[in-house]
Amino acid sequence: MLLVTSLPAQEKGEWRTYGQNTLGWRYSDLTQIDTKSVARLAPAWVFQTGMNGFETTPLVFDGLMYIAGSSNNSWALDTLTGRAVWHSRKTPPGRLNLCCGEVNRGFATRGDKLYRVNIEGTLVALDVKSGVTRWEATLADHLKGYSATAAPIVVKNMVVTGMAGAEFGTRGFIDAYDSETGQLKWRFNTVPGEGERGSDSWGGDSWKRGGGSTWITGTYDPELNLIYWGIGNPGPDMDGDVRRGDNLYTCSVVALDADTGKLKWYYQFTPHDVHDWDAISDPVLVDLTIKGRKVKALIQANRNGFFYTLDRTNGKVLVTKAYTKVTWAKGIGEDGRPILIPGQDPTEDGNFVCPGLGGGHNWQATAYSPQTGLYYFPSSESCQLFYKASQEFIEGKWYQASNVEERPNQHGTGVILAVDPTTGESKWRFDMVSGPSAGVLATAGGLVFSGDVQGYLFALDARTGKVLWKFQTGSTISAHPISYAVDGKQFVAVVSGGAVMSFALK
Repeated sequence: MLLVTSLPAQEKGEWRTYGQNTLGWRYSDLTQIDTKSVARLAPAWVFQTGMNGFETTPLVFDGLMYIAGSSNNSWALDTLTGRAVWHSRKTPPGRLNLCCGEVNRGFATRGDKLYRVNIEGTLVALDVKSGVTRWEATLADHLKGYSATAAPIVVKNMVVTGMAGAEFGTRGFIDAYDSETGQLKWRFNTVPGEGERGSDSWGGDSWKRGGGSTWITGTYDPELNLIYWGIGNPGPDMDGDVRRGDNLYTCSVVALDADTGKLKWYYQFTPHDVHDWDAISDPVLVDLTIKGRKVKALIQANRNGFFYTLDRTNGKVLVTKAYTKVTWAKGIGEDGRPILIPGQDPTEDGNFVCPGLGGGHNWQATAYSPQTGLYYFPSSESCQLFYKASQEFIEGKWYQASNVEERPNQHGTGVILAVDPTTGESKWRFDMVSGPSAGVLATAGGLVFSGDVQGYLFALDARTGKVLWKFQTGSTISAHPISYAVDGKQFVAVVSGGAVMSFALK
């Protein structure tokens, strides 16, 4: 049974943070576009950035749409016409060691400032009216393999953000900065050092190269005053012999005191991960009734193939269930640890394991609808051969000690799932011909929007998964749709390739 929770207070029709609210629901309470009217949805305007590789969530407020683009580009657009109001750019350094391109996933905002990370590992505050840089703070040294791609989140008077670079043997962290000055307020290291709680989960000095990136935005519960953040894979990814132990806090979710950054609790989904199953997916905060008890919950579709509902006050497991094919574990035990199936680790000759390196569900944004009580997320339906290799660590160089590949003539597919978070049961699935590329948006109009590799933006019935509308945008959609309203008119917007596209009823 669902305990319906009202949305946190915000201006109707705006989109002011990565997940729409600090709880990470990615849910629009607009209803003009619904299951009946969506058939009349058509392009309202298109803005060509001249670039590609966008994974951003636009922000919309005060009549403008703000786009944090790749390669440190930023735009402000008129929400009714798509006309560019300003464009700012800082040229990235010439030497960057990156996993996955110069992407960026969005802004945060507070007062007269926008906040974003630059790819070389800095956090910047831009003037909301002009795009001029107000301050810039360095997160870490990009020459050592650090980079930054996540959308920050504003908590009180702080800007909280993560970092990327685990594939280069970096040591991860979550930072909080003063929103006015850019002064560092606190740092939580996702890999504990000598003498710190959890340091005994790392063999020798392997913690120095431990990974634990934080490259997707966390969430915040103002009532509990806790920040929740998903942590990425350990380093090196697939050679676990050089880092004996559980390797905290990699592949975990952590709950941090918002004022101090102190750890309140953690839950590790995949101890001693050797398959690159980051736990970075947005930790969504919902209030549920499970077995007659009201619970403050945290839900996540983890990359390891299992769905989880946790008690967000203490990290205890409430519900777990596999949502895709899983061959590495029989299930999750009463102690919260996976019940391992022997012989599933990477080998020199290759070991075929499900899910593949990308999951299950990967980084793409998820959505929760208080209207249906369902949690929506994309998933890859594929398995891969995992290899292990020995590799010497060299600072600033790729440090994965591994590789994966498909079996000959194998073709992975994708799916969008609707899961009841009180039971873990899938209520419907929408099958796709390729692995997922975009996240999802749920709306009070009874719809779920998403996009795919083939370039289609589409709308599904939120209760049944039936396709109600689709549009060919002309390029792969790797970003996440949003919905906003201007002068009483509802729009749906998404970035396709390098084009920002907005749709409205005709």
